[in-house]
Amino acid sequence: MEERIEIPESVKLSLEGKVVKIEGPRGSLVKTFDFPGVSLGVEGRSIIIRSATSRRKEKAMIGTIRAHLRNAFKGVTQGWTQRLKIVYSHFPIEVKVENGTILIKNFLGEKSPRVAKILGNTQVRVEGDEVIVEGVDKYEVGQTAWNLEKATRIKRKDPRVFQDGIYRIT
Repeated sequence: MEERIEIPESVKLSLEGKVVKIEGPRGSLVKTFDFPGVSLGVEGRSIIIRSATSRRKEKAMIGTIRAHLRNAFKGVTQGWTQRLKIVYSHFPIEVKVENGTILIKNFLGEKSPRVAKILGNTQVRVEGDEVIVEGVDKYEVGQTAWNLEKATRIKRKDPRVFQDGIYRIT
């Protein structure tokens, strides 16, 4: 069983064993696809995902690799963006980006800042009451946005009443 994926014109792809390096106008990505029974190959402007058998697990892995590659192609050409909104009722939340971390100050009037980690080459910027997370790797962008949401979680309180925090809007 095999699956062919066309490589977009603006993307350069190199394959070394199970490691795929993808370069585009927005940046570059390195992905490792180390799945038993599934091999990768490049022919012209397409990448081929092969499996010796057509069992359900191999079909699932081929679909997974296809999805990861399409996400990588979109990331290096268009990029990925997550927008988050800063919501507060009484204590104004102050968000700053410093040295690979996001500092959340004055959350619920707390004296010490809460910290969220920025993964990889993800860019984070604050515009008014919105936080914009951008990057070429969909998974790093999503995880950075989740780290920001998780840092403002309020435990042991009713979420219908205590709605302060940072939440995804797109």
